[in-house]
Amino acid sequence: MPDIHIERDHALGLPAARALARQWADQAEQKFDMQCTFEPCETAPQEDALRFTRAGVSGSLRVTADRFVLDAKLGFLLGAFKDRIEAEISKNLDALLAPSGAAVGAAQKPA
Repeated sequence: MPDIHIERDHALGLPAARALARQWADQAEQKFDMQCTFEPCETAPQEDALRFTRAGVSGSLRVTADRFVLDAKLGFLLGAFKDRIEAEISKNLDALLAPSGAAVGAAQKPA
């Protein structure tokens, strides 16, 4: 079970969602020293995965034509900052979605 689970609906379509996911990855790499890898999913051609990792955290951002789903597992030390980390990730993802006006709705589901 992931420590952090965030879902966001959007109306971007898959190509624009991929671009936004890459933008999010660039920010995560720069701001949080994450290592990000973008992987097209071979079993579900309409879904890609952005895998991210660094000391104390690992996870994925699944990208579809109408939804982003982020699941992250926090290590022991970062677990104490779960609420703050989750709020920061939500804020960053919402900020990327907001300028385009493409956000259909934001549904955050607790872990």
